Amino acid sequence: MIGAVGLDRPFFQDKNRAFWLLQSFGWSGYLMLRYLTGVVNGFEPIVFLFHCLIITATGYSLTLLMAALYKRLIKLQAAITMLLSIVTVVLTSVLFSFLETWSISTFVNASFEPRGTQFLGALVLDFSLLAAWTALYYGINYYLLLEEQIDQRRALESQASSAQLAMLRYQLNPHFLFNTLNSISTLVLLAERERANAMLARLSSFLRYTLANEPTAQVPLAKEIDTLKLYLEIEKMRFEERLKPHFRIEAEAAGVPVPSLILQPLIENAIKYAVTPAEHGADIWITARREGDRVRIEVADSGAGGAVVSDSQSTGVGLANTSERLAQAYGDAGSFETRTNEKGGFSVILHIPFVKKDEA
Repeated sequence: MIGAVGLDRPFFQDKNRAFWLLQSFGWSGYLMLRYLTGVVNGFEPIVFLFHCLIITATGYSLTLLMAALYKRLIKLQAAITMLLSIVTVVLTSVLFSFLETWSISTFVNASFEPRGTQFLGALVLDFSLLAAWTALYYGINYYLLLEEQIDQRRALESQASSAQLAMLRYQLNPHFLFNTLNSISTLVLLAERERANAMLARLSSFLRYTLANEPTAQVPLAKEIDTLKLYLEIEKMRFEERLKPHFRIEAEAAGVPVPSLILQPLIENAIKYAVTPAEHGADIWITARREGDRVRIEVADSGAGGAVVSDSQSTGVGLANTSERLAQAYGDAGSFETRTNEKGGFSVILHIPFVKKDEA
């Protein structure tokens, strides 16, 4: 809507249209103001209207020429742009003042002969008018250039963020794939075709989910848990009774959106450092519950020692991956901590904002 012009982006979406509207409305207002001022001061209305039309058309035309020049000057260095703009305003003010005084002496008052201060007064007024027009022109255009740069920076930051999330999202540990494929190969050699087919089907489903979802997508925690169960079914075919997963997901927390596959590296970490080295395996607990305006998600194991898990010993995927994705998704609203739990194993605890299912 034109009624709320300001520097509203939709109005300036078409810069050419916005310029012509502002130019036309501005000079129309100038025409009305000059005419009313003259009529109040006792000038002949018809004659003075003709004079106002002449000087308005002059100003309108001069500012069109100035706009064409400024469109090129705005791309130069600031000092050069300012200097050339001032020179332009001075020259056009002289021409405008000459035409204005000529129009007054020709149409309004034939006995009027401008000299010295009279001409200087018209020059000062016209200079102020054109200087204000110039300031408005540059002000709007510099604002729009700044907005474009901000939009471009936001777009680049968004692309960089999406690229980083994609990189983190697709950092599945290759050992998982190699071990699973080796297990399938072993089952095939042992002629255990049903187990091999089942393992291959689960692997296919898991990879399809991994590759199909957008890297920046968020899914309900319940869906994330279902994916984890699919992943654990694959690993359980390898570790059998040594891998003992347990899920405790409260109903209120189940619908909370989380970045897809954010928990998978933590489970993989637990399998690598708790289940694999232990002769009798280990338990893994995945719990989630609401705590006020946040949801607490914990991945804990009963491994021989939480101190074993460190970024220096890991592949760089597990803890660092989850921490970075958490920061990308929630900023300061999310938190990440690790500790040794009461069972002597390792725990990773995530805190994320609680969002109701309908709000998500």
